Amino acid sequence: MVTTTLQRVAAGDAAAVQDCIDRYGGLVYTLARRMCPQGAEVDDAVQEVFIELWRKAERYDPNIAEESVFIAMIARRRLIDMQRRLARHAGAEDLPESLEATDVEPESGAELKDSAAVAERAFKELRPEQQKVLRLAVWDGLSHQRISELTGLPLGTVKTHARRGLHRLRELLQPSSRTSSAGGGA
Repeated sequence: MVTTTLQRVAAGDAAAVQDCIDRYGGLVYTLARRMCPQGAEVDDAVQEVFIELWRKAERYDPNIAEESVFIAMIARRRLIDMQRRLARHAGAEDLPESLEATDVEPESGAELKDSAAVAERAFKELRPEQQKVLRLAVWDGLSHQRISELTGLPLGTVKTHARRGLHRLRELLQPSSRTSSAGGGA
């Protein structure tokens, strides 16, 4: 049974494409805005991310990670690839096209699923209030001010939950802490 948006995209459901854009456009746009140095590149970046999502939709497994985690991971990787490509082009504008590097798939589907599972487990180790704030900020693309209004939390508290949650995620996702991630949240 096909239930998630990405599973519907992978199955060829044309309406699922628009559903995916409507549901996750804010997330992808927020990530692109943060990672693209020039504002004009943001729209191109968002478009590239969604194209990549259509290509990899069949790799999504809802038993491994939430759909939004998978999408954020694909978006982040694609945006990093774009940054690298732009940096290469900025320093290699005079090189013939035959000498420029081409896009290479850095990870197989299995590695991608494993990375998503690791990210999902790390996210679940955060305190509930940190999870809530980060979901609203990262997945839904909301500002701290808007999160404060929606949750009724003071703005400073929202910022603290976001900062501590991100710091804790960084700690949990460091290679050395993946094998020994015992301990509580920040």
